[in-house]
Amino acid sequence: MKAMILEAPGQPLREAELPIPEPDTGQVLIRVHTCGVCRTDLHIVDGELRQPKLPLVPGHQIVGTVSALGPGVNRFAVGDRVGVPWLGYTCNHCRYCRTQRENLCDNATFTGYQIDGGYAEYTVADEHFCFPIPAGYPDLQAAPLLCAGLIGYRALMMTGDAERLGLYGFGAAAHIVIQTARHQGRQVFGFTRPGDTEGQQFARNLGAVWAGGSNETPPDLLDAAIIFAPVGALVPAALRAIAKGGTVVCAGIHMSDIPAFPYEILWGERVLRSVANLTRRDGEEFLALAPQIPVYTQVEPFPLTAANDALAALRHGKIQGAAVLKLDPQCA
Repeated sequence: MKAMILEAPGQPLREAELPIPEPDTGQVLIRVHTCGVCRTDLHIVDGELRQPKLPLVPGHQIVGTVSALGPGVNRFAVGDRVGVPWLGYTCNHCRYCRTQRENLCDNATFTGYQIDGGYAEYTVADEHFCFPIPAGYPDLQAAPLLCAGLIGYRALMMTGDAERLGLYGFGAAAHIVIQTARHQGRQVFGFTRPGDTEGQQFARNLGAVWAGGSNETPPDLLDAAIIFAPVGALVPAALRAIAKGGTVVCAGIHMSDIPAFPYEILWGERVLRSVANLTRRDGEEFLALAPQIPVYTQVEPFPLTAANDALAALRHGKIQGAAVLKLDPQCA
């Protein structure tokens, strides 16, 4: 099979021919149709997440069809369309797994990080960490739901009943979250890179009541903010933008160092917290909700062999919506 592999952090992915993997007990073999390109992939390739298996096939927003079953598989059949997210395995017996916090499992492994992912024509995945894809979503549009959608949904739930919501970094996750938030009756304020007038218009087109640069002050105090951009300096900026009792959620897996800030901008029972990974329950809830809204994903497709181009475009803020690798020429 064709694959794009990472051999060393900081180096471009290399096109390779690999054997088609064989599913082990409890695993399904998946023919990959599409795979979303995520900022987490960028952190792995750039060496900011430092424990990948090497060589590695990246990619954790996988949509494809089951083409073979390992021993003991009973959740799926050959021909089923499934999605594979970031969370690829948990131990199911630690204190986190036993208290519905499997996203914090110390023994968890992750797709496209410790497990080969979807930048390849085939991949294997644990059947318990795959989701049926809602019927109304073509393969290209479904891929971003599996991380941008799921992590965004988890982050949104952390904001409670906030009515005025700020989104810092208006990329793949934010363009999905704003649709969910508006469906829930919230007002959304979009923050982009300073000077990114196209990104700000994109936010307004999706229903933001205001959009501006991340260095700007919104016209109203926010009840909560979600930071998707991996920029630590946005933490004090967001704290200054929220009202007393508000919450700032850091939704990325990696962020540059947070600069020192005065206690007064945290005081007033403001909350600063992070979101780590996702749970299977998040996946089940969001993939049931998305068709009801309905969530629309704007995607820019790339062929598998252009994975480095997709990563570069993401790195430089050139993607409006989500980048997706298209491996099956027949998929919509």
